[in-house]
Amino acid sequence: MDVNILVGTVVWLYALSVLRRARLSAYFFIVGSAGLFFILTSLSHPYWIWFFTHAVIHGVALFSDITHWSKIMYHTGMVYITNGTNPVIMSIDYECSGIIETCAFVGLVVFFPTYHRKEKVFYALFGLFYIYAINVLRLCIVIVIVHFGGGQSFFLAHSVIGRLVFYVLVIALYYNVFTYSQLARGIYREFIDWRQDKL
Repeated sequence: MDVNILVGTVVWLYALSVLRRARLSAYFFIVGSAGLFFILTSLSHPYWIWFFTHAVIHGVALFSDITHWSKIMYHTGMVYITNGTNPVIMSIDYECSGIIETCAFVGLVVFFPTYHRKEKVFYALFGLFYIYAINVLRLCIVIVIVHFGGGQSFFLAHSVIGRLVFYVLVIALYYNVFTYSQLARGIYREFIDWRQDKL
């Protein structure tokens, strides 16, 4: 582990203990969430980035195997999108892995004050899989648009439409977990009720 990460973690834990003793819950949430986000993103190099990137590549590969609109180069993380005019090569890298969004969500869930421990674990895992799924969906949308629209549509597909779809769905996740769940039953309580009905 990097010395800077270790020192930063110790300072962060001390700040949390001071804020907890002072009963400053809002600052505890802000410092806790932000600190955990930076720690998780720092620890993600290189193994978690590699894992998330390859998980996304394999998710896109399932779509590619069904449609045959692209070819996946697993070792390099490249997606070769075929079309009638000029094929496009898209690279799935750190930005496309979804790890930044996942770390931010997990950081917020862990320090969200109204959830119990089991609820936090549930929502953290739910958010991880949800963000993964919509990230794969975003890249599949890019493949569809570029396949039918040609290479000139790549910027519009990747930087505008794909990101718009991704962030609208991320906002829907945040709303459901941090707002709607406080006003209504929420996903966790519905899941518990569903599981009890099945047993």
